[in-house]
Amino acid sequence: MSKLNRIVIVGASLAGLRAAQTLRADGFAGEVTVVGAEPHLPYNRPPLSKGVLDGEDDIALPGAEELDSRWLRGRRAVDLRVDDRVVVLDDGSSVPYDGLVIATGARARRFEHQPPGVHSLRTVDDALALRAELTAGPRHLTVIGGGFIGSEVASTARRQGLPVTLVDAGPYPMRETMGAHAARWLARHHERHGVELVAGVRAAGFDGESRVTAVRLDDGRQISTDLVVAGTGIVPNTDWLRASGLKLDDGVVTTESLFAQGESAIVAAGDLVRWPHRHYDGALIRIEHWANANEQGALAARNLLAGPEAAAPYTAIPSFGTSVHGARVQTAGLPALGDEELILIDEPDRLAVAFLARGVLVGAVAVNAPKDLLRLKRSIAAHATRADVTAEGGATP
Repeated sequence: MSKLNRIVIVGASLAGLRAAQTLRADGFAGEVTVVGAEPHLPYNRPPLSKGVLDGEDDIALPGAEELDSRWLRGRRAVDLRVDDRVVVLDDGSSVPYDGLVIATGARARRFEHQPPGVHSLRTVDDALALRAELTAGPRHLTVIGGGFIGSEVASTARRQGLPVTLVDAGPYPMRETMGAHAARWLARHHERHGVELVAGVRAAGFDGESRVTAVRLDDGRQISTDLVVAGTGIVPNTDWLRASGLKLDDGVVTTESLFAQGESAIVAAGDLVRWPHRHYDGALIRIEHWANANEQGALAARNLLAGPEAAAPYTAIPSFGTSVHGARVQTAGLPALGDEELILIDEPDRLAVAFLARGVLVGAVAVNAPKDLLRLKRSIAAHATRADVTAEGGATP
């Protein structure tokens, strides 16, 4: 800690805020500068596709204004000069550092041409713009992408009484995330709540110049619509690091203790981190969920103060939860790694599925079964086997 007098955090969302709070909580008395591309203080992203669209405005993350830190809001990092230990900003100014936390997150993936009426949803400004359109009373909403964001927006819009079409490239929404059985359940759940599901096709573009009038699909069909939400994933914000010499591969590649590879004064946290997870045999993974950013931001700051030799590995089991048409949908671990699904609970409104790879539990999905999900998450951490899982509650192969 004695070698660190100036710590710069690039990224002022959840991971960056947790890093700043941890630095102060762990006794760092030097200068902390937080650089944020948005003009807002840190806020909670999960409500953007749910509560904010319904009128909620209180989404601020508490604590930022209480920190003894310098906040540079509305400033974007454009370059990192590792040898000089300097972050270059979009106004031409430079911010020197002894220690650096990279937490620039990710941005929404966009279509090349998005006419008015086609929205991406990543920031609070995105959410407020979409809310204004929903309030104005569109005739029809088309959601492209049935992932968590797309499913949440579809759920919110149906609750508001709006006709919704959901377009997804897979056979069922979230097939890769939730597995075949749970994804089929989700598809039926959408349809039961009035969502028109168009699966197995991709959006190829849009008609309309002054305003979107239709979504063109890659099979030649068109969907007439006057409002679109494109929920086609996110892209890690690493463009500003291209000339830095840091290893980039679908994010910033780090050690298991979140240090940028080959660096002892640079850590990373949040949506852009790809790190070797020891629980999964060192496989490089990148997680885009709230809990991950929250926990990584704190550990990255703590490890930066401790130094690489004393740093702790990041070993948390990934988990995520959301609500879709009133159903609580949760995941734990990495279901996509599984080569076998065990159906533990299969009821109309309640579900639990375990995912195994070579007989070892690697992931789980639950619907309206939080206690079962928690039990399975603990079993994932314990490297439970197929026999362990079936012994606890039975399973349907």
